[in-house]
Amino acid sequence: MSKNFEEQMESLEKIVSELEKGDLNLDKSVEKFEEGIKISKECNKILEEAEKKITMLINKDEEIKEENFKTEE
Repeated sequence: MSKNFEEQMESLEKIVSELEKGDLNLDKSVEKFEEGIKISKECNKILEEAEKKITMLINKDEEIKEENFKTEE
């Protein structure tokens, strides 16, 4: 069972906290960093999928029109 976005972010925050403490040896730090990168990519994938699903309904001329949600860059 895969974790949802919020659970992934909690895991990522825990890893960041562990790395910031500086108590880990080099090998463990690299392992945690690699795990963090993997989680970060998974979170990005979840966000991309959510963005694809988001649509806006616009009432135009008494017809419901569905448009893709556009983010500002």
